[in-house]
Amino acid sequence: MSDDDTVNVIKPPDTLSAKVSKGGPGAVDLAAIERAESVIASMADSYLDWVEEDLVKISKAQAELKANRDNAAALLDKVFQVAHDMKGQGGSFGYDLMTILGNDLCRFIEGKETVSDVDLEVIDLYIGTMQIVISKRMSGDGGAEGNKVLTGLAAVVAKITGKG
Repeated sequence: MSDDDTVNVIKPPDTLSAKVSKGGPGAVDLAAIERAESVIASMADSYLDWVEEDLVKISKAQAELKANRDNAAALLDKVFQVAHDMKGQGGSFGYDLMTILGNDLCRFIEGKETVSDVDLEVIDLYIGTMQIVISKRMSGDGGAEGNKVLTGLAAVVAKITGKG
């Protein structure tokens, strides 16, 4: 997030067809795009199962990190990788808040080789917030409640990291 604590949500186009040229040599078959979009839509029901598994994985990785700070770089990478996967899947399946949270957590972890108590607390906050978003099934941007979640999280992170 930026220093002024505002959140900018960027909505990517919803269809694959907006991303490709139509007609002419080498153009993508529109029927193929429709089939791909249909496959993605049919996978949406599985997303909640996948993300709940990812929440278990990221929580376990965070517990390992807390227990073994001597191996912080490798364990931070483990947390990062799961958060990165969650970030990528969230928006694809209509959970834009998960994409925002996953991205923010990745940016927080990125480049860290060691971990402090404050770092662990911030990572816990992100994971806990992701769990809330999924348990409440806060799809899309979560509306007013989603905005409160992001604003509140940003304020708490700023306060505990001394950047607010």
